[in-house]
Amino acid sequence: MKRPGRGGDALAYSGDMRRRALLFLLACGAAATGALADRLEDTFYVPLDHPAIRYAQAPNDPVARLEKRLESGQAKLDFAANGWGYLPSVLQQLGINADSQILVFSKTSIQLPHISPRTPRALYFNDEVAVGYVQNGDVLELTSLDPKQGVILYTLDTEKSASPEFTRRDDCLKCHQGPVTLGVPGILISSVHPRSSEAGDGHGSAYETDQRIEIKDRWGGWYVTGTHGAQTHLGNNPALMDPLQPGGPAGPGALNLTSLAGLFDTSRYLAPTSDIVALLTIEHQVRMTNLMIRIGWDARIAQHDNTLGTVRPQLDSEIEEMVGYMLYADEAPLGDTVAGVSTFTKTFAARGPRDRKGRSLRDFDLHTRLFRYPLSYLIYSAAFDGMPDLVKERVYQRLYDVLSGKDQSKPFARLSAADRAAVLEIVRETKPNLPAYWAARTQ
Repeated sequence: MKRPGRGGDALAYSGDMRRRALLFLLACGAAATGALADRLEDTFYVPLDHPAIRYAQAPNDPVARLEKRLESGQAKLDFAANGWGYLPSVLQQLGINADSQILVFSKTSIQLPHISPRTPRALYFNDEVAVGYVQNGDVLELTSLDPKQGVILYTLDTEKSASPEFTRRDDCLKCHQGPVTLGVPGILISSVHPRSSEAGDGHGSAYETDQRIEIKDRWGGWYVTGTHGAQTHLGNNPALMDPLQPGGPAGPGALNLTSLAGLFDTSRYLAPTSDIVALLTIEHQVRMTNLMIRIGWDARIAQHDNTLGTVRPQLDSEIEEMVGYMLYADEAPLGDTVAGVSTFTKTFAARGPRDRKGRSLRDFDLHTRLFRYPLSYLIYSAAFDGMPDLVKERVYQRLYDVLSGKDQSKPFARLSAADRAAVLEIVRETKPNLPAYWAARTQ
């Protein structure tokens, strides 16, 4: 695997990263309001070179494993001659469906000169990997999740080669480690907010979005296909992209779009869609992934430094935050029914696992909330299983307390008794290695 000739060691960028992150934080309207600025975002960086972390060591993520298969001849990347290059083959090798495609035209990439409303960047993803494709770009951009080390960043040259190689890009941490990634190398998804009609409002800045943000404030700089009833959003509005004079929200003609034809040449992409359900899903996944890695790193450092007794209250607080997010306790409710126009809704749910009644945490609701059964499907992920035992023990206990009905506190008041019982049953039957007390039947 190649490493970049300049900037391969992320540690060399620590001072610059801090300055950039501070500027980003000051620019983010949502963080400035305090509505989303919680303790984890405010703690900034976890040191990459700590002996318990050693982020620069060889990773064990899907892209790293694919690279090893390429080097040994067990795998091969085919080059498509229609302009897509290695993209279809990379997605196939990494198990990513093309129907996960979402399209962003804000200039939030290392290849920004090639990105515009007429040539949006395409993103494809599964639970562990995301692949970015830019028309006429020099590289494919990839984020890949190591269960313990977190997100590793890569590029793959788009030029045809006899031996294509993935290049690790720790220099990309200048943007991918900061307050919005909870201080660890992570992933982020943002919206460009329009200028409002209020006097003196000159913003238009980008801010992070996830399940806590109302739909009306999401997707500035993105294309969105699908129906969402009377709800409004900031997508499908190229006028937002003028940094000096950002436009207002898009008009009714940009909402409930089922086709992007006429906005740009969709034949240049693997799918003609930027699916609304895929957007909602990845927004949940981004923060959940960053939470798992951050909390895992904090616990590993405390164990290594023998400071667990001192930091345990803080760690428990972080775990409580993650448990609430896993249970969608802070999810902004949908104001109307949502429906995608690609096959993503079906193929995502088909990945299971399912209990004896056919239920899965991947089943969508899309009427009042994103998922039918309110517990994150990432409980099945390698990243969840890769957290230190002391973290998982606490998470399992808190989940059980809530789902069994023992904890009826206000933060979880939105969870009905039926939802709690259903999720408890699903997890019992589908999640291996649960603590023994999960097997007990509640009254």
